[in-house]
Amino acid sequence: MNLTDGRVDLTKGLRRPVERITYGVDAPPLVIGDIIVVGSFVSDGWSMKEAPPGDVRGYDARTGRLRWTFHTVPQPGETGHETWLEDGWRYTGNTNVWTWMSADEELGYVYLPVSTPTNDHYGGHRPGNNLFAESVVCLEAATGRLVWHFQTTHHGLWDYDLPAAPVLADIMVEGRRIHALAQLSKQGFVYVLDRRTGAPVWPIVERPVPPSQLPGEHASATQPFPTRPAPFDRQGLMTDDLIDFTPALRAEAQALVARYHHGPLYTPPDKQDTILLPGVVGGASWAGAALDPETGTLFVPSITNPRIVTIVTPDRRASDMRFFAQQIRPTLTLSSGLPITKPPYGRITAIDLNSGDHRWMVPLGTGPREHPLLRGLNLPALGWASRGFVTVTRSLLLVTQDPAVSVRLSANGRVFELTATTREPKLWALAKDSGQVLGSIDLPANAGGSQMTYRVGNRQFIVIPVGGGGVPPELIALSTAESSDSK
Repeated sequence: MNLTDGRVDLTKGLRRPVERITYGVDAPPLVIGDIIVVGSFVSDGWSMKEAPPGDVRGYDARTGRLRWTFHTVPQPGETGHETWLEDGWRYTGNTNVWTWMSADEELGYVYLPVSTPTNDHYGGHRPGNNLFAESVVCLEAATGRLVWHFQTTHHGLWDYDLPAAPVLADIMVEGRRIHALAQLSKQGFVYVLDRRTGAPVWPIVERPVPPSQLPGEHASATQPFPTRPAPFDRQGLMTDDLIDFTPALRAEAQALVARYHHGPLYTPPDKQDTILLPGVVGGASWAGAALDPETGTLFVPSITNPRIVTIVTPDRRASDMRFFAQQIRPTLTLSSGLPITKPPYGRITAIDLNSGDHRWMVPLGTGPREHPLLRGLNLPALGWASRGFVTVTRSLLLVTQDPAVSVRLSANGRVFELTATTREPKLWALAKDSGQVLGSIDLPANAGGSQMTYRVGNRQFIVIPVGGGGVPPELIALSTAESSDSK
């Protein structure tokens, strides 16, 4: 049972031994009934074929006894095992749930947003569609029994793991009440499913996508595309996506992008430096989205943030893989530091889950419109490519954003220095029906995570975590004057 002095060692009892430096937990466990459901963090960018498994486990909340284990890489005799060809199931790891999970206590179901299998950007050692990687998985919480699953990316090559907890919503579609689940993705889709059955609320169709040119790689010929809602951020990189404030900026962007492998969404990484858009942090990210249950509106923060990935042949002394991603470089920009794409660079999109329509979209922040090359152009707000955090109240949408983050990489592509620069640190209050900014409050630094709100007596409080990455971390608490009116 691995229970000692009231503690359970989560590194024990797995199918393969793991080390604490590469395996851990970085999101809160989920409690439903008397079951504690635990996912795991497994180090990304793995350079060996065999990696720590991402199995999800359910523990008895009272005794700490292991009640069940769900194999995210199915073993012989289990559903989905046939999607792992050439014995890739024997050694492939990751395929873990590192982010938040959701649960429906009435149904007794827990919903898992599962991540990418080893290696994030090369799948030649794991041919097949690779269930349950990059899938929404519904389990019976009491037993761990598989109820349904929906795979959002087949044979993932883009690190498009599902980054946020599924949002549970009761919606009305064409006069029919549906207990729905809305799953955000890094690639800019919202997959809206019936949370009882996993059936899509609106058709999700398989469409052809570009093939891989890497030896031994067999990218899936198709990927699932929701017909509703429409994508909430830019997908893929074509000429029409490039910055065009001036002819000179457009010409520089075209010349720069021509040096890289690029194309529509799901263009596979290659030995030539490849542009991923959305990048590995999205699109949507772990900040998730906020739901207004009264209107069925989903408020989705996202960023347009192209990243570069390069596939290399590894040193055989360091890896037994044919290829892997050597490094993922920070955002691709022009020599002036301006983004290569059209704005907005950060945005919030309001989506009506009853119809699948976008209600509105607004940039998040003023963005780089005061850049010397843009002065005099009288540009509107452009938005910052910074993760946004949203909270819905009865009357308002509260919004913050994280800082500008710069990353320095070591020779092997690992992060060794992370710094954050404060940029337009505010708490914004937006109108829910239009996205109009109704007011703002200056903060000492950008948010490092989502704000929360709660009520004590007749006072409403908002608490915001700010700082990090070299900026002093603090909790900032705001409150209203005492009132008998609840907003």
